[in-house]
Amino acid sequence: MEVDIIEFKVPVESNKALFIWDIQPCYSHTYIYERVLSVFSSFGPLFMVKVCPNAPSVSPGFYSLVKFYCSRHALQAQRSTDGHALFQSTPVKVRLSNRQVPFLRLDDQLLSHTRCLELANHCLGFNGWSTRIINLKELPSASLEEGCGHEASGRSQEMSGRSQATVRYGCLLELSFPRHGVSTRGVAVIEETFSLSGPAVCMQKHSKLQRWVRDKALVHAFSSVLLILLADGRVMVELRPRDQLLPVDQPEEVIKVNELVFEEEEHADLDLDVS
Repeated sequence: MEVDIIEFKVPVESNKALFIWDIQPCYSHTYIYERVLSVFSSFGPLFMVKVCPNAPSVSPGFYSLVKFYCSRHALQAQRSTDGHALFQSTPVKVRLSNRQVPFLRLDDQLLSHTRCLELANHCLGFNGWSTRIINLKELPSASLEEGCGHEASGRSQEMSGRSQATVRYGCLLELSFPRHGVSTRGVAVIEETFSLSGPAVCMQKHSKLQRWVRDKALVHAFSSVLLILLADGRVMVELRPRDQLLPVDQPEEVIKVNELVFEEEEHADLDLDVS
């Protein structure tokens, strides 16, 4: 039986990318994006859809880049849509990339929190997985452990003439897939130093860090999950072996942030070679 494996990582393989061109200029950018998304998402979950105007040296119009998580979905989409009008009055051309090197060279880049949720919900349904926080707590900051002269995390420090605080949170959570009898855990630690300007600011920062560390722990949990797509449409969940998780109060790595944004940027400069 034919199977495909989807990881919760940024897809970099060229055989998962489609290039669509000959899109008419009479439509708006927003309309084209929505229609391309609607047409190609019917074949499988998408990592990216991008619509761009043609270069000035060619005829007016648009082209689109579509990136799938699964190479089989990309091939099915190409065969089913190439030479068809789709959402316009003339046919479009759809080609698989024949680029010989991986896109972006991001083989180990994990999906963002939002994309993890989108992929899991698309393949497993909204009730196909659940999370449980095992431990979420404020930890002593690294700077305090090094002997800054303070006793508790979050207390103000005099740095460069301004009152500042360093806050560190750790989270350990469990990610479960009840229908498959599978569960795994994720761990994350985040630290941030910020200027103190009142209780409201402190509460806001603590709230944001708690949310960020939960999101990061969930991304870590998803990093060990493999979605097995069977040819008959069924989806199975397996776990990839990885090193034993460290206790949340003894993290191997701390993420220090000023303004933390988990979403990976839209990847421009995806120069597709097509057959």
